[in-house]
Amino acid sequence: MDRVPRAIFAASTLLYVITGGFLTAGRGYLMGDALSRVSATDSALFSRDPHLSAIGFVFTPLTALAQLPFVAFARWVPAITRWGLSGVLMTSLFMAGAVVMVWGIGRDRGVPVWLCALVTAVFALNPMVVFYGGNGMSEALFLFCLCWAVRRLMRWVTTDGVHDLVACGIALGLGYLTRYDALAPAATAGVFVFALSYYRRRGVDHRFAGAAMDLVLVAAPVALAFVVWAATSWLITGQAFQQFTSQYGNSAILAQEGATGPHHPLAAAQYSIGAMLILAPALPLLLPIVGALAMRRRELTPVVPMLLCGSVLGFQMLSYATGSTFAFLRFYVAVIPLTVILALLISPARGSVPSRRLGAFATEPQPPVDDEPRSSSLATMAAALVGLVLVVSLPITARGMNSQLMAVQEYALRAVLFPDPTDTSNKYLDAEHIAYTFAAERRLADHLDAMNLPRGSIVMDTVYGFAVQIASKHPDRFVIPSDRDFVQTLNRPLERGVKYILAVPNSGRGTSDAVNRRYPTMYENGAQIATLELEVPNDGAGQPNWRLYRVIGS
Repeated sequence: MDRVPRAIFAASTLLYVITGGFLTAGRGYLMGDALSRVSATDSALFSRDPHLSAIGFVFTPLTALAQLPFVAFARWVPAITRWGLSGVLMTSLFMAGAVVMVWGIGRDRGVPVWLCALVTAVFALNPMVVFYGGNGMSEALFLFCLCWAVRRLMRWVTTDGVHDLVACGIALGLGYLTRYDALAPAATAGVFVFALSYYRRRGVDHRFAGAAMDLVLVAAPVALAFVVWAATSWLITGQAFQQFTSQYGNSAILAQEGATGPHHPLAAAQYSIGAMLILAPALPLLLPIVGALAMRRRELTPVVPMLLCGSVLGFQMLSYATGSTFAFLRFYVAVIPLTVILALLISPARGSVPSRRLGAFATEPQPPVDDEPRSSSLATMAAALVGLVLVVSLPITARGMNSQLMAVQEYALRAVLFPDPTDTSNKYLDAEHIAYTFAAERRLADHLDAMNLPRGSIVMDTVYGFAVQIASKHPDRFVIPSDRDFVQTLNRPLERGVKYILAVPNSGRGTSDAVNRRYPTMYENGAQIATLELEVPNDGAGQPNWRLYRVIGS
């Protein structure tokens, strides 16, 4: 059976690479956050001042670091960065890994192969999973870490094996280095492990110490990742948590764009619940069924996915309700693995859970209550019905992703996949603008490349400029904020050999642009240090019109 996970991994990876490559290089549909991670990785290797800390500290580092092996070949294959293909390859591998984890959860439990294969296929082919499995965003890596953590903690409930506990902790630690959301399942897992371990040790000496040791095993990797990342950020930038304190973090972006949170907690809950129902229409059916079966079978295993995935969803609901994050459908993607794992848990556990070494409090699965032929037939029929519901839910998710209200980052897929020149509706035109995003930046990069400028001759910030940098064949021609002499160069551009300055409007997110902060009137009149050379209108959604200024005397 070892060949099966490898085949699943290979097939899933191929599916996501083909899909991602078609959307990015084939249709030019690129996600801003994905490109910014590619830009950060490219800066660490090929910028004017390459160094590892150029990946930045606003976002956690793993999404960028995982792309280093691919970006290393960008000088020979420029499409790797220009079209974000390094992100496509990275997300394809990790989303395929998440698919394998879902299969593994079913096989660990002894689920019938037909049900395990059906549920795994439903997860792998979910439209959101396919889209985010090949677009370079952090969702794929995060889902892999989350599914890995759920699988190993579910094992530990039965095996009490130290290896499972350590692996769960490592998965959650890597999850934190992918997205800050992982603190929620990490805290939840720590409380659950301590409580269960303490309960198991009733009547045993050193009860508290034993439970505390289990807590340390699962929490130490997360704590280490938290401390090391915060300390590194503080030592290099002077800020331990730039996501929350810098002008480039989410809170600052919301303020710069004038975005407001939901007007009422009920409105926030309405969006969050609606998003989860779009992604997992079968969840309201599965939760009570699996809960009732767990009580009947007296097993704790189903609690694990409910707690870990549920804590991620709860964190996102709270963040949106308090106005500290955006109304993005992808933030609720953890509901998809939660639903398919619950579907696997309808089938009773059979056989022994794989383990390197059973712990002192290992428990073999209880003999299934429904071993009689009639009960077994009913269980099979229930599993088949749930499988059918999961299959039917896929087109519901696809239709929900076409909603301009609920899926602001995904509804443009219709214009990308099914272009219709005769459609003149506002929704379709908005989708076209989203599909054209970063096309102007690629044209600008091509123009700058053709100018044959020397190294370090263009100053710009990467608030918007990251898309120009990665589309260029010569990223070392740009002076960007990650360069250690950026401030000195920005203060005295002529003395430092700068010939051009790329400017964006000093409004919205442009207020955080370092050029605008140093020269507030640069975009309007060149701030008396530069003259207008070129203006590039932008046909992308949410992107600024660019102005290229030539430094006077250069």
